Amino acid sequence: MLLMSSPAFALMRDDGDDPGPGLSAVETLGLYVVAPIVAFLVITGLVMVTSKSDKAAKTGK
Repeated sequence: MLLMSSPAFALMRDDGDDPGPGLSAVETLGLYVVAPIVAFLVITGLVMVTSKSDKAAKTGK
């Protein structure tokens, strides 16, 4: 039973399988490291800008 579930069967393609091209190391780093950091910085910047404008409106400045 253990032999039937071995990862070697993952190498056999099913009908209709069409995997795309792999990612290079630079593309992988950009997608999984740089993009989340940029998204975090953009969201942080938007929150800071809206927070400052809200604070200025409350104090009358």
